[in-house]
Amino acid sequence: MRFHHLDLNLLVALDVLLEEQNITRAAERLHMTQSATSGVLGRLRTFFEDELLVQVGRKMQPTPYALELATPVREVLLTIRSSITAKPVFDPTSSKRHFRLVTSDYLISVLFAQVIQKIHQEAPHITFEMLSPGDNSAELLMRGEVDMMIVPERYLIDGHPAQLLFEEDHVCVVWRDSPAVGESLTLEQYMQMGHISVGFGRNRHLSIEDWFMSQYGFNRRLEVITNDFNTLPQLLVGTQRVATMHRRLAELYARYLPLRILPPPVKIPVMREFMLWHRSMDGDPMHRWLRERIRDFIQSVDQQADALHAGN
Repeated sequence: MRFHHLDLNLLVALDVLLEEQNITRAAERLHMTQSATSGVLGRLRTFFEDELLVQVGRKMQPTPYALELATPVREVLLTIRSSITAKPVFDPTSSKRHFRLVTSDYLISVLFAQVIQKIHQEAPHITFEMLSPGDNSAELLMRGEVDMMIVPERYLIDGHPAQLLFEEDHVCVVWRDSPAVGESLTLEQYMQMGHISVGFGRNRHLSIEDWFMSQYGFNRRLEVITNDFNTLPQLLVGTQRVATMHRRLAELYARYLPLRILPPPVKIPVMREFMLWHRSMDGDPMHRWLRERIRDFIQSVDQQADALHAGN
């Protein structure tokens, strides 16, 4: 297909070349030889009247014009994928769609472990890949390389649709037999105790430390930093340490481990968890079906919790 003398198939190659900035790696992804890939780059240079990628030492660097092209080229390809190649209707019982989701281990434990079970009953051939949040998660979503992110409100991306899933409180959790804490926790005790926290990414962003510093201007005494939420409660057992964590996850682990859940000694803002997806997927019927299943599950869980609290 040609549009204004441009072979539209070349846009796929251009997208890969601008991402990889390397002929060899681009050729592997395009399933082409290096010489054929070099030839494609030559045709692109001729059409756009720009070098697009120039050799700088051992690396290829995009030109300023190539950087301007990168986003619209990716957007065009995503629009084609979601609007033209996607089927207008689908049968969940036979679909073999593969979904890539960015979500924390906390959300897998309190949400997706059960959601995937229910989806399997309706759509047994759908598969999932769960990716941990990282420094490049937003870039993956904007490039259409993941189908959805489940993130706190501060990580939403302008221009891409999102939907509130639920609100979450934070609680303090200690070993049930810890002699350092009774049935309540004062701020003085909280600051004197050793803390266990979660750090993410190469820069080790701590789950709640930044907020604590900005609000109160002092550091907690961090004695253990782990790399996922599910190890927090496990690392508390047999110690006099404390962890500040999500209520849903704390209540889940308190069923199996000797833990005590306490109100935090300071007011911690409610956390709002959102589904976030690329705008090109907004009308995709299968994607919309998945969003509805996730939302319906959360609503049913919240209704059961409200009924239980009302009964008590």
